[in-house]
Amino acid sequence: MTGSHAAASFTADDYRARMDRAARAAAGAGLAGLLVAPGPDLVWLTGYTPPADTERLTLLVLAPDRDPVLVVPALEAPDARNATGASALTLHDWTDGKDPYAATAALLGASGRFGISDNAWAMHLLALQRTLPGTSYASLTEALPMLRAVKDAAELDLVAAAGAAADAAFEEIRDVRFGGRRESEVAADLAGLLRRFGHSQVDFTIVASGPNGANPHHEVGDRVIEDGDMVVLDFGGLKDGYGSDTSRTVHVGEPTDEERRVHDLVREAQEAGFRAVRPGAACQDVDRAARAVIAGAGYGEYFIHRTGHGIGVTTHEPPYMIEGEEQPLVPGMCFSVEPGVYLPGRFGVRIEDIVTVTEDGGRRFNGTTRELVVVE
Repeated sequence: MTGSHAAASFTADDYRARMDRAARAAAGAGLAGLLVAPGPDLVWLTGYTPPADTERLTLLVLAPDRDPVLVVPALEAPDARNATGASALTLHDWTDGKDPYAATAALLGASGRFGISDNAWAMHLLALQRTLPGTSYASLTEALPMLRAVKDAAELDLVAAAGAAADAAFEEIRDVRFGGRRESEVAADLAGLLRRFGHSQVDFTIVASGPNGANPHHEVGDRVIEDGDMVVLDFGGLKDGYGSDTSRTVHVGEPTDEERRVHDLVREAQEAGFRAVRPGAACQDVDRAARAVIAGAGYGEYFIHRTGHGIGVTTHEPPYMIEGEEQPLVPGMCFSVEPGVYLPGRFGVRIEDIVTVTEDGGRRFNGTTRELVVVE
């Protein structure tokens, strides 16, 4: 991910506050501390993005009542010192030929349960376990799923800007020719538009035409889009370090009455999900509201995924709008509301907006029409 873009928007004090908040959250969860490996959590907490796929141990150690320490290879220490959040932590570098796990163990203590980044390398975790057999570990998603869920005002501005850029891409893609072109060609157009409107990273450009639209995560292929096809568009990525993700369904030529009816149903379900967003409501309430509309019309078995997922420095993260998730909604949370109906062998419809929880309800970060758009 392009963490350097996110870093440019925040100060050392912002990162200091995040690290302090994370350490206090760890204590509240009964953890001895947090071990943060390279990835979105490290960027969010420090503004530092190590070299991609480095095999050398890099680990941020956070513990209650202790200053943050970033364990980093000596040859990468100069870049780490230049990170915006570097002044809010202590750098502990190690050189090739030395044991980085022994150096890290000295910061942890002989026992305790620690939260560790989901994407930490297995070889690093196993080496720490060998060095400190009295310790145990839990993934951050399991231990602190809401760590990044509530965005501050600056983060909300960045998510809003990413959404506006995705909207701009849709407004242009709806004017290109679909009929007679391959899905892959339209997907390439979409990716180019996202980059033109400021995205540094394109994560996905789903173009699912005709029967392919019944597969929610269809991999773009060489199918030629035909007149009469319903086409599901789902696209997003990162702009200035924060995510976009939106879905609209368009139709090549005039739709049938059934296609309009199904699209209207999904639009009604999406509106119901959005209207369920309010502080104190459970995440599952959003799913229930959208799902009830679709089930009530007899299409419940064709809505085959959760209603939404969180978004921030990644395009998919907690919280999740799904039955059984009782996490209360809190102002500043950002997530998708994206019900769909998928009719095997025929077509699919999905409509998706990114939404944030406000003090008295919800606010959409996507503003393009949710009506069925007819394209050529």
